[in-house]
Amino acid sequence: MQQFSLGKHSHVDLCDLLKLEGLTESGAQAKIVIDAGEVTVDGKIETRKRCKIHAQQVVSFAGQSIQVIA
Repeated sequence: MQQFSLGKHSHVDLCDLLKLEGLTESGAQAKIVIDAGEVTVDGKIETRKRCKIHAQQVVSFAGQSIQVIA
């Protein structure tokens, strides 16, 4: 499982997280896979592209998972 640090930020948008971690090639592709219901947050399908992801949440897509840390 990969980890993503928020640093001094309180959250990251879901579509940005997928792009930043290299799970999608672009923000546009991230929005497409989110809209298609292919992404889960804490085990539940998430279709909000700008869903705010906070520390301790786990995002999964295409067999890979990212744990967000503070």
